[in-house]
Amino acid sequence: MKDSCALIYSSRFSGFSYGEEHPFKVLRYRLTYDLIRELGLLAPPEARVVECPRAPEEALLSYHDADYLKTLKEFSRAATPRANFLYGLGDVENPVFPGVYEWSRLGCGGTLEAARQVVEENCRVAFNVAGGYHHAHRAKASGFSYLNDAVVAILSLLERGLRVAYVDIDAHHGDGVQEAFYDTDQVLTISLHETGDDFFPQTGFTHELGRNAGYGYSINVPFSAHADDLIFEQAFRRIVLPLIEGYRPDVLVTQLGVDSLRTDPLTRLECTTGAIEYAARSFAGTGLPWVALGGGGYDEVNVARTWTLVWAIMAGIEVPDRLPGRVVRRLKELGYASDLLRDEPRLAHPDDFARAQANLEQHLAFLERRVFPLFGLTPGETP
Repeated sequence: MKDSCALIYSSRFSGFSYGEEHPFKVLRYRLTYDLIRELGLLAPPEARVVECPRAPEEALLSYHDADYLKTLKEFSRAATPRANFLYGLGDVENPVFPGVYEWSRLGCGGTLEAARQVVEENCRVAFNVAGGYHHAHRAKASGFSYLNDAVVAILSLLERGLRVAYVDIDAHHGDGVQEAFYDTDQVLTISLHETGDDFFPQTGFTHELGRNAGYGYSINVPFSAHADDLIFEQAFRRIVLPLIEGYRPDVLVTQLGVDSLRTDPLTRLECTTGAIEYAARSFAGTGLPWVALGGGGYDEVNVARTWTLVWAIMAGIEVPDRLPGRVVRRLKELGYASDLLRDEPRLAHPDDFARAQANLEQHLAFLERRVFPLFGLTPGETP
């Protein structure tokens, strides 16, 4: 089983909805699964589909406030709309829809199952596409996130005495996960994201380095708007890979949001699927037990294409650059006018790139100066 990879999925995902006008569409999970299957990426014996379970309520209590969970559960079953803004529930961002509590337990249960697969079943990697709700706080919903599945699963790994590196490549800062582990050296959190200067959640600056025993174990690389693949890959090569090597975790947990793609409607980064593939190959190359989670992405076809490419890397299968004709016809109904599985290479405008590069160099220099000595690293060394 040590060479296997597990895709955590359930047809039950399709039974929920944030609302017709909400940017978060659960359709993206079914599209991803269907595209993976259509390309034959579930055929190899080492590639397994595992039914997504609901998280046990006692597991949720390892992190989340009991009154918050009680309120979320009550609102989820209410016949009329409810709201509690203290808990972040019922606004436009975090609507209370029928079954929202069960929906959130599914996402959290999938991540707990992914962690179990790599620890107990000796999987190389387990991918919960319906995970990565990195904005949820202990007693507050935020950023389309009601339960923080990554935090709950990481806590389960810490209970086993394991050290965890968490790397988040979503365009939005992984604020909820950073907050949960800001005071400990048992979890290294690294987030690459669009700058919080004028972008949700307005956090994730380089000076946020952790506190007390956790100082130096909270790492952020904020990108300027219009940062592209070259900017992303530099940050990944110079910060992410050396710190994983220096920290030497037992388990790698990653949040693979794809809202950094240039065609995402909610963000201003200009990455392509090539940046996400680069990250996935790099994560696989660490040789660490790997718990992979979904995350942001507000163009459903972008999500399906990119996570299919990621799964192909996990399964060790080469895939073509273009989609099969039968898939193209279906995606055209959703407004996707191309036949590309992979994006064509594209760089930012030279002026935008120059600004993004200058900004990146400042952040990298700061982190290499302040953090690298804590891990015995020398700036410029790449594992």
